[in-house]
Amino acid sequence: MSDIFENDINEGNEDLSALEDESSESRVTGTFVFPSPLYKLKLEYSCEGVYATAPEGLELSAGAHVIIPTRYGNDLAVNLGRSESPVGIRPGDIVEIIRVADAKDMHHAKDLQEREKEAFRVFREKVEHHKLDMKLITVHFLVGEPKVLFFFSSDNRVDFRELVKDLVSIFKMRIELRQIGVRDESRITGGLGVCGRPFCCHSISDKLRSVSIRMAKDQNLSLNSMKISGQCGRLLCCLSYEYDWYEEARKKLPNEGIKLVYDGTSFRVTEVNPLSSMVKMQGEDGRVLDVNAKRFVREGGRWKIL
Repeated sequence: MSDIFENDINEGNEDLSALEDESSESRVTGTFVFPSPLYKLKLEYSCEGVYATAPEGLELSAGAHVIIPTRYGNDLAVNLGRSESPVGIRPGDIVEIIRVADAKDMHHAKDLQEREKEAFRVFREKVEHHKLDMKLITVHFLVGEPKVLFFFSSDNRVDFRELVKDLVSIFKMRIELRQIGVRDESRITGGLGVCGRPFCCHSISDKLRSVSIRMAKDQNLSLNSMKISGQCGRLLCCLSYEYDWYEEARKKLPNEGIKLVYDGTSFRVTEVNPLSSMVKMQGEDGRVLDVNAKRFVREGGRWKIL
């Protein structure tokens, strides 16, 4: 293993705030009862998860393709199955399936995939012609309506008005250019993370939740940018969806720094590990004990060990 993963960088010299997202989403609260059946769908071109309901009387099997409304227009999605306990979504995130995709839709989708390869080449040629600072990430033709999406990244704001005119004259349909961030780029293109597994944003996560340094701190992780950031240069997505578990687990554990009496000696909790369910304590007599979290109980607002 590389030495840079073995030795911590001096935390005081790092600006970790640069790894955080610009804005933070509000967390989903409330007791909203989600409709049933609720289906989990996936937009294959962007690996984005979508929750949807079906028209009355329509039963969907896993793997079935459907046409749904998306933020860009009506498009094709694949059904991953029923969602019994949806997490982290709002009522407004749920869409209604328009219809099941038929053989004509699937044939049309296949033809559009071939057109996307040509559109990719044309776009890059036009970008070079107009001398624009743009990196094309992917091209996608909507199946449900005549529209093509071009997703690109750039370090600067780009004036692509002339580029759009050229593209409209070539493709003869609506054109939409979307500038995306590094996290969206990673979700679309995919890859392997530092753990050796596919990117969470590409293979697991439904949506890109905001990730903060606090999540790393609450999980007792080293605040070393090389350890807590992914290939996209932002904080690891897994910090976000694992944070909920840590937050719930810590409610059942004593906080670090509290003092309690055990075996006739005053001890201070120095470390709490929710994963191993072990609590480390240091006594005034110099003893250091590792105690199973199950032995801690809270009575009268104070913690004690059974």
